Amino acid sequence: MGRLFGTDGARGVAVTELTCEMAMNIGRAAAIVLTKHGTKKEKARILIGKDTRISSDILEAALVAGITSVGADVELLGVVPTPAVAYLVKYYEADAGVMISASHNTVEYNGIKLFSSTGFKLPDAVENEIEALILDTPEQITLHDGKDVGRVRTLYGAVSEYNEHIQSTVKGMFHGLLVAIDCANGSASATAEALFYKFGAEFIYINNEPTGLNINDNCGSTHIEQLRELVVKRGCDVGFAFDGDADRCLAVDEKGNIIDGDKLIAIMSRYMKEKQTLKNNTAVVTVMSNLGFHKFMKANGIDTVCTKVGDRYVLEEMLASGYNIGGEQSGHIIFLDHATTGDGQLTAVQVLQMMTDSKLPLSKLAGDIPDYPQKLENVKITEEKRGLWDKTPEINAVIQQAQDALGNNGRILVRESGTEPLVRVMIEAAEMPQVEEWVGRIVAVVREQLC
Repeated sequence: MGRLFGTDGARGVAVTELTCEMAMNIGRAAAIVLTKHGTKKEKARILIGKDTRISSDILEAALVAGITSVGADVELLGVVPTPAVAYLVKYYEADAGVMISASHNTVEYNGIKLFSSTGFKLPDAVENEIEALILDTPEQITLHDGKDVGRVRTLYGAVSEYNEHIQSTVKGMFHGLLVAIDCANGSASATAEALFYKFGAEFIYINNEPTGLNINDNCGSTHIEQLRELVVKRGCDVGFAFDGDADRCLAVDEKGNIIDGDKLIAIMSRYMKEKQTLKNNTAVVTVMSNLGFHKFMKANGIDTVCTKVGDRYVLEEMLASGYNIGGEQSGHIIFLDHATTGDGQLTAVQVLQMMTDSKLPLSKLAGDIPDYPQKLENVKITEEKRGLWDKTPEINAVIQQAQDALGNNGRILVRESGTEPLVRVMIEAAEMPQVEEWVGRIVAVVREQLC
């Protein structure tokens, strides 16, 4: 992992870890690196979007200062979803895009995600080049003055352009459906109502009044209990929960059951296969995907490819091999025919189209996907112990003991987060008591060695 960038950009506690100085330097270096092979114009143009957390304005100001100080122009999108930045960079023919967000994290965190002129997240090599310019050769950053500094303007129609694109990806209307939407008090609060009204269904919105402090606060895709309760109480046909920057989507069926990213990818892949739009008969997922997902896909004659954790690695495989659907259990789902990154609202629209076409409830569509008991526990570790979990003999030993005990009837995945000081311990097995026993034993050793 890079020195500044993790699996999803630069991230940390805003102002004290992800400092204003760091944001300004990222703006300077990114403007230089991302535009040196860009379009030939007098000045480069870089779009900036942000989520609703209180620190986003602070980091936006720092990024603007950095970008304009090296002579590039900034165009502000305001509060938008991360996938809106990815789409609008290409739509407006800008040289790069920046999203200020810590996604599903709590309000004290924030992050900086970078997009190229094509709307794709940056490959590791380009992020490494930006890091090297900031950390190793800052003397190569040339500041501008006078008439050569960049300008700043606001793009007021950006949300409408993005919403119209999402609306154009489906043909039908969703009359007769009652749909609950949880905006997580994040970016979807600025787009969802204007986006979904067109489709003729009845929508109930919750957690769509951001204060700057309540993003992801017991709501959204990481805290879906409120949505489940609402769907059942109001008799909704389906509910969708987004995260803070709306690049994730989880669903709730009419019975209150959670339909996670695995299941959404599975049923959408089957639907796309029936419609003859599933390219190369394949979906791309990560090693986190449930064993039940793989059994369902095999039973439906659909191939799967697994990558390491991170939607960027899913996307890389999709681009390399010509696949058009992929994603993660957490709800990052990429419909490559329509988007260059995971898009929660796009996912919701596609699922509503599938439900309308099939005339089946979501519980029926997802009902034949087996569930293997699974538990994921995050262990917060000390900063100085990052990168050491797989080099610690005691941790390796207990993982091996778990593998020997579960054999072919279970699966163990231990990995360190790319964005936070966490070690994630996930186990699947035929019986929940086995899962809980071995998660507990591994977590105890991780805490003992790394906390």
